[in-house]
Amino acid sequence: MIPMLKNQKVRNTVQQVLFVGGLAGLVLCGILIARKNLAAQGMTAGFDFLWKSTGWDVNFSLLPASANDPYWWFFLIGILNTLFLGTTGLVLATVFGTIVGLARTSKNELANLLGRTYVDIFRNIPIILQLFFWFAIITHLPAPRAARGVAGFVLSSRGFYLPIPNVAAPAFVAAAFALIAAIALPIWLGRTSQLQRPFGERGTIQLAATAVALALAVVILLVGHASGTPFLDIPALQGLNLRGGLRVSPEFTALSIAMAIYGGSYIGEIVRGGFLSVGKGQVEAANALGLSGWQIFSLIRLPLAMRAMLPILTNQYVWLIKATTLGIAVGFTDFFMIVALAINHAGQTIESIGILMGGFLAINLSLAAIFNRINKAIALKGNQLRGQE
Repeated sequence: MIPMLKNQKVRNTVQQVLFVGGLAGLVLCGILIARKNLAAQGMTAGFDFLWKSTGWDVNFSLLPASANDPYWWFFLIGILNTLFLGTTGLVLATVFGTIVGLARTSKNELANLLGRTYVDIFRNIPIILQLFFWFAIITHLPAPRAARGVAGFVLSSRGFYLPIPNVAAPAFVAAAFALIAAIALPIWLGRTSQLQRPFGERGTIQLAATAVALALAVVILLVGHASGTPFLDIPALQGLNLRGGLRVSPEFTALSIAMAIYGGSYIGEIVRGGFLSVGKGQVEAANALGLSGWQIFSLIRLPLAMRAMLPILTNQYVWLIKATTLGIAVGFTDFFMIVALAINHAGQTIESIGILMGGFLAINLSLAAIFNRINKAIALKGNQLRGQE
């Protein structure tokens, strides 16, 4: 036994086994003590409550919900609400941040000043204060009867109303995927090495792919249109409230705006740092080759800046996903609020918090894995990476 311990690999393995075993023992002791304390107080532990009906309802859900649904269904609703809010916030924050970052790197002094002012203001105000500010503004807008709409879009104290096609839900989802493809396909076609055509001469193929995807989206909407109804369901005043169209609740609107503006201030600095990391030599070489300004931006500056930005953007995106838990402050039924309601009604605190932790771990680890995979795919293979292999 002693001669075996003289082997470095054996010693490392034994140390790791002892460390993991010690941690497992501590966790097991904690579980046994918690069960004993709960039993002494007459409280039962376990996940049987997940199949019991909740007896309460939620004010926002992407899935059908009623008070008779079980707890596990409401946990699923909370996860989907968090993912929907997080995706919306990430997209808007990326758009804001990209605009601000480009303004910060612009040679135009006014654009640079506006970008710097935006970052200095919104990055230094806590996001929860910004959330309360936007929520107060939205809830103090005119009531539905006094609100005025433009082209079917109405902003009132009860939410943001917008026209929506009168189509079945599956057709609407399929059309949404077709619209996403209209954006993603040209990007992929412009970067893939599977096409024989040079990178700078793929505009026709990209335009054709976009046109086909958009045409497919229109066809899907036309096929899924409910007969006997107008193509667009436009919100209209009926009584004291607006009916029809799609209503975006004040809670969701305030959260999306706060995440977009606050997150955009950080992403703007990440974008600025990414573009500043591109060496002047590459840009000067592109100018010497006679490339246009757009070609230099799309083929030289943007790809190199993305490689520098992506690791930091991943951390920022994970942070913004966790910021969705602020929805409880304004009454938005995200995953955190669903768990809080479950604790108040079912009393299963440890189990509910465990589900909450497991859900956010799954979401954030999946997000990090996706971006790490993208980062690995676009990383430059060269001498600078040999030390990491």
